[in-house]
Amino acid sequence: MEDKISIILFSGTVDKLLAMATLASGAAAMQKKVQIFVTFYGLLAFRKDAWKTNRRLSKDFEDFATEAMKAMEEKKVPSWLDTLKAAMEIGDVQVHACGLTMDLLAIKLEDLESVVSDVVGVGTFVENASGGQVLFI
Repeated sequence: MEDKISIILFSGTVDKLLAMATLASGAAAMQKKVQIFVTFYGLLAFRKDAWKTNRRLSKDFEDFATEAMKAMEEKKVPSWLDTLKAAMEIGDVQVHACGLTMDLLAIKLEDLESVVSDVVGVGTFVENASGGQVLFI
């Protein structure tokens, strides 16, 4: 198995985004190559400035969303986007937007945060992921 991790992010909830960014950061610190494939609702979270207003947590945690977000703010937990940017400074971390989702939702690369490097199809992602660990978030 190659020293790389591929993350498929199909959720745009804060808890999943934080998990993705934290995993990417840890893997980058361990000198692993990281690629993140963002699709469906995960892609919507990468629209420019969407992170500033996204306070949504997964269904499992929705009853605690207000408390959780308040606790993170009080403890000054960095945003998922800041954590992801830090991971990119540490190591080889790339974010790819799903081409099909981009077409479906009429989103252009320039509509997304600058951390998204390109638009790829699932075939390209699978080919790049071969031989490494794949995580679904």
